[in-house]
Amino acid sequence: MRDQLRIQASGLSGHLDETWDDVGSNSAWLGGTGEAWERGPYFIDGLVPLAYLLDDDRLKAKAQRYIEWTLTNQLPNGMIGPRSNDDWWPRMVMLKALTQYQEATSDPRVIPLLTRYFAYQLNTLPARPLRDWGKFRWQDNALIVIWLYNRTGDSKLLDLAHLLHQQGFDWKANFADFKYTERITPEFIKLNEGGGLKDVALTTHGVNNGQAIKASPVWSAISNDESDRQAVHQMMAELDRYHGLPNGMFSCDEHLAGRNPSQGTELCTVVETMFSLEQSLAILGDASLGDRLELIAFNALPGTFTDDMWAHQYNQEPNQVECSLHHKPWTTDGPESNLYGLEPNFGCCTANFHQGWPKFAASLWMASHDDGLVAAAYSPCEVRTTVNGTTVHVLEETDYPFRGTVHITVNPSASVKFPLRLRIPAWANGATISINGVGQPAPSAATFARIERTWQSGDVVELKLPLVPRLSSGYKDSVSIERGPLVFSYPIGESWVKLRDRGMTADWQVFPSTSWNYALAVDEENIGKLAVEEQPVGASPYSLKDTPVKLQVNAHKLDEWRAVDGVANPVPQSPVISNQVEEQLTLVPYAAAKLRITAFPKAKKMS
Repeated sequence: MRDQLRIQASGLSGHLDETWDDVGSNSAWLGGTGEAWERGPYFIDGLVPLAYLLDDDRLKAKAQRYIEWTLTNQLPNGMIGPRSNDDWWPRMVMLKALTQYQEATSDPRVIPLLTRYFAYQLNTLPARPLRDWGKFRWQDNALIVIWLYNRTGDSKLLDLAHLLHQQGFDWKANFADFKYTERITPEFIKLNEGGGLKDVALTTHGVNNGQAIKASPVWSAISNDESDRQAVHQMMAELDRYHGLPNGMFSCDEHLAGRNPSQGTELCTVVETMFSLEQSLAILGDASLGDRLELIAFNALPGTFTDDMWAHQYNQEPNQVECSLHHKPWTTDGPESNLYGLEPNFGCCTANFHQGWPKFAASLWMASHDDGLVAAAYSPCEVRTTVNGTTVHVLEETDYPFRGTVHITVNPSASVKFPLRLRIPAWANGATISINGVGQPAPSAATFARIERTWQSGDVVELKLPLVPRLSSGYKDSVSIERGPLVFSYPIGESWVKLRDRGMTADWQVFPSTSWNYALAVDEENIGKLAVEEQPVGASPYSLKDTPVKLQVNAHKLDEWRAVDGVANPVPQSPVISNQVEEQLTLVPYAAAKLRITAFPKAKKMS
């Protein structure tokens, strides 16, 4: 995990302000005359956790410029940010960055600034209510209001939370009676009339939906209503049912686009969905949210970057057979949407992708309501914290998600009793736990296993999660293969062609150099017996060259499944008949294959 953060810091995240004017020295969020809306705050929202997790002085200094300007340029009425606009939305993003900065540094200026700003909001919102993006993203604002209330107890903050909820879009009602069950078209959202800002366009906008996943959980902290706590599951179920893709995401390129795996998902939606899941998991303590978080973090997130994180896509596709200047299959996006580059299609993702890995790393461990510790997601890491007045150091050693064993060493400064919870994924039937080599009661899948004991320095917990290949069903009864939290894809041969230089990076097209149209000869009876090849986990485990695990699967060529204008036709209805000879394919983790097939037709068994 630290290697992955370092790759990000050495790539575009650590140098974006040096090569992209939108977050450069003339940014309005630095007092300049440049970009004054969301891009500066987006950049800092990811740069702050990256800088402080790595304890990187260079990155801290970059982030501090933005933080310092915001802290020292608050207006007397409490307003923050550039004077050239008064939009509530970009300030919501800066609020998130400021709270992370305060948690990392304890800077005494942050809480007074937020107190003044929220007083200004409470007084101003009745006459200047939330609109367009802010109306649909009110929960991000409310999240920070609750953060501040938990530190000051100011009852007026609860009044503000109620006002935000009242003025914001009702996501809970939207998904209780979900109407957007088909691929969204420009005509449906009246794109030419409203410029994408009509309510129907914003309701079906992918990033808005990703951010909205946390809306009901956040509101439940105020309402204490069980229906608000449960509403997130209804939302996820509807998105999966009508727009779900095998990489854990839903289609949104950039509006909801159905279940065809040749449709795409915007990178902003990936990182915002991750953040929503992290916050929802923290509020609800629901293990299934951790499962989904890992599925996205280990597949969709790295799958949309070059290995060195110097270039990214705007839209990624599970069935991605070419990255080139074609208009298909996008409905509201442009022809550069799936290129790898600096700012393909639109620069929001260039500014916003930085939060993905750092916030995931910061969410691996959480505190519990009963003064314990929770392993919410798994990756190698260290935790230093205080439990019941005793300092505790936790060392987690693992090659997860490529291997299934997790070693957790608990080192309190003195003996201390507290509960430790381990998330047991829904796919992990047969998981085992031992403490200091002694087996413990078998944990149940899809729960948190709770271990309460008096911990001594050097206690070792070993969690073993069985990584058995399994099938998942998708669009037109297509099949995808998973192993643990990893999704596997067939890697198509890649021919990279530079389109243009872009300062310190470049824009790239990627063309296929091998065929890709196969149907898998698999079923529930033989899926668990697939040959698995494991290699050491290196410093760049999501690269094709160094992938730590591969699967071997039998398949048949399917000549009638083809691409048109660089896009794979919708996967044929399964089962399919192929007269081609059976071949053996090597599948790799989704993120390792920049051109890939992830959802396959299933070959019909021949008698």
